[in-house]
Amino acid sequence: MTPAQCRAARALLDWTQPRLADAAKLGLSTVVDFEKQRRHTISEDAKTAIRTAIEAAGIEFINHSGVRLK
Repeated sequence: MTPAQCRAARALLDWTQPRLADAAKLGLSTVVDFEKQRRHTISEDAKTAIRTAIEAAGIEFINHSGVRLK
């Protein structure tokens, strides 16, 4: 999952960054830093938590660059 895919998924879900952070059980700064690429990398656990929360809400990741609603 790329930062762009994360932003696109949030847009499809009409979620704010705080909503995603809550769903992923992460701090808001982790989501913000990932989406804005402020840190070169975030932990794999954090990335997995973000992806899991997004997928649980009905998003499917496609072609290593896109997202769509299931």
